[in-house]
Amino acid sequence: MAAKDIQQVTPEHVAIIMDGNGRWATRRGMPRLYGHRSGARRVREVVRACPDLGVRYLTLYAFSTENWKRAPTEVEGLMALFHRYITSETTELIDSGVRVRFIGDRTKLDPKLVSLMTQLEADTKPNDLLHLTIALNYGARDEIVRASARMAEAVRSGCLLPDDIDGDTICGYLDTADLPDPDLVIRTSGETRVSNFLLWQSAYAEYAFTPVLWPDFTAADFGEILLSYGARERRYGAVAQ
Repeated sequence: MAAKDIQQVTPEHVAIIMDGNGRWATRRGMPRLYGHRSGARRVREVVRACPDLGVRYLTLYAFSTENWKRAPTEVEGLMALFHRYITSETTELIDSGVRVRFIGDRTKLDPKLVSLMTQLEADTKPNDLLHLTIALNYGARDEIVRASARMAEAVRSGCLLPDDIDGDTICGYLDTADLPDPDLVIRTSGETRVSNFLLWQSAYAEYAFTPVLWPDFTAADFGEILLSYGARERRYGAVAQ
């Protein structure tokens, strides 16, 4: 199918829970970090495929607020991997027209990593071909708690009236305030839970669960899921006509 035809049925915003890196490595008798490194290469492939597939917004769940519970060696390795990814991919992201944003609580991250994240956001801000959002130290419940605290402070300072708070107000205080809600959420590895990811934003998203582990998830797999999305009818609570 031609790219033009694919664009007619492709969701504008796709979010992916990139699961299965550790199991992929374990099955090969390798350390879990080997799987994470392989998964990082898969990120590159999926990001490159998005423009031709018609996806304008891609959000990737890279590290959750719960992932700190993992072994210290794995957490340290993941943080080093994020550092290397930003350093190695910056030039291509800029040249490819990709705008990068990070969502999540940055206060617990290493300041050097935060500096790289901030610089990448600034360097890619003029780009508009693909909007790539990376959820790093992100949890939906944590996001809502932080947003609620900021709203409470706005009310206390007199900048916001309680009676004016509605759904749009809450959206404006979330990490994703300047992004559209996801149309489709994909989870790899066969797990069928949402794991505290974009709970508010995904209220009416379609979900796709695939048994493919993230390091094996190809652009072709991505395209097949996007095509299947095109056959779905999104009613947002209304009755089909």
